[in-house]
Amino acid sequence: MKDMDAGETGDRVVEPEDSLPEVTLEQLPEKLREAVARAGWDKLLPVQAKAIPYLLAHRDLMIQSRTGSGKTGAYLLPIMGRTDPERSTCQTLVLVPTRELAQQVTQEARLLIGDTDVRTVAVYGGVGYGPQLDAFRKGAHLVIGTPGRILDHLLKGSLKLESLRILVFDEADRMLSMGFYPDMKRIQEHLPRRRINGYMFSATFPLHVMGLAGEFLHSPETLSLSRDKVHVTETEHTWHEVDPMKRDRALVRVIEIENPSLAIIFCNTKADAHYLAIVLRRFGYDADELSSELTQASREKVMTRLRKGELRFLVATDVAARGIDIPNLSHVILYQPPEDPEAYIHRAGRTGRVGASGKAITLVAGIDETISIKHITKSFGIDMEKRDLPSHADVAAVVSQRVTALLEARLRSRDKLQTERMQRFLPLARNLSESEDETALIAMLLDDYYQQTLHGPLSLPPAAETAKRPARSDSGRGKGRPGGKSTGRPHRRSGKSRSRK
Repeated sequence: MKDMDAGETGDRVVEPEDSLPEVTLEQLPEKLREAVARAGWDKLLPVQAKAIPYLLAHRDLMIQSRTGSGKTGAYLLPIMGRTDPERSTCQTLVLVPTRELAQQVTQEARLLIGDTDVRTVAVYGGVGYGPQLDAFRKGAHLVIGTPGRILDHLLKGSLKLESLRILVFDEADRMLSMGFYPDMKRIQEHLPRRRINGYMFSATFPLHVMGLAGEFLHSPETLSLSRDKVHVTETEHTWHEVDPMKRDRALVRVIEIENPSLAIIFCNTKADAHYLAIVLRRFGYDADELSSELTQASREKVMTRLRKGELRFLVATDVAARGIDIPNLSHVILYQPPEDPEAYIHRAGRTGRVGASGKAITLVAGIDETISIKHITKSFGIDMEKRDLPSHADVAAVVSQRVTALLEARLRSRDKLQTERMQRFLPLARNLSESEDETALIAMLLDDYYQQTLHGPLSLPPAAETAKRPARSDSGRGKGRPGGKSTGRPHRRSGKSRSRK
């Protein structure tokens, strides 16, 4: 008997309340063991052993797992078992933030597929439509792509989702930081109105990511495997080694890569906070400072902007930030380690609240600060990871991808008259792109556009509201509610949020 989805048969709804046990390689169905053999796996990684039973049982799931943990195989392998090769239609859609990840996931999928009849295709911008259209005509079962190009195909009718069974969001936090939320909501309009299964993989689950889950997934359970720890509420602690003379520019690189929805940047002195706020504003960021030198009226004005979501970056000292409690704070960035080790707990504790997770990032320069941050991690038992500082090339690549996604979305929104009007500039665009001396003009226009569109509030799910009430579906399917607490095992989202002091 073929493994059909409950939404398709109408007579099979798997709703057990108990957590499912882990699965071993030997316990997998024969079809999946054959796929594993083709890929050359010798064992299942923790995220795969824990998540695969839920995907095979058709239970929506939010999986918190870091890059390199094996999460791609955790959803691809059960997808192979749930795909019917005799039906030449898209049965699984995997949304990813970048073309590189689309290529990587597709490559891993093809290792598992081997010479079977399951067909897959990578779909992303910056390349011709021809091969993608051919794959759709041949009946690709597994479509892996970026939201912008997927939406292009849906609007043109070249891709149809009426037979869709599974929807996967891979690196959901990065997709939101890339500005894909509007595209994802438009994709939702093309989803079947019957129940399909949804799965979300993310390194962290800040409130805005949990809000996305509430809009797309049906009563999702939560499984967290960050460094093999099983809990939901977690702050990810990392640090970067930086040049002490270029600390401000290092901060800019971190901000560009992370693209926080809302962040507090802690400084040790009022002078540093004032200087840094000026630097960030000069770079185009929506930043303001909070220090003891400000009048009470000025402090209240800044805090009002922060709480209303009208300010993305608050630069503050410990004294000024004491007592601040912003539930949807996605990032805390320490411009330097605190002089008092206990202040680290105070700073990092500003994020990862209301059942969500967040990020605490520290910039460390020189031997003294390195010793200081290691002392903090040892004293408080913090699992803090040292990461390479993003390079200029890393920043350029991420910025290019964001701008391309936003420009493509803007182009799709143009009506016929606007499209006709812009034709007069095509010859100029070609001339500018072909002249090395005039590429600075294009770079200037792109930079201006980037500042206007990305350095204000991000376009994100209304996480605070979603966490308080059941989410409603644009596609007619019932949705779950983010929130809830960790039981140490996957659990149903209860819709109840609670602050952690």
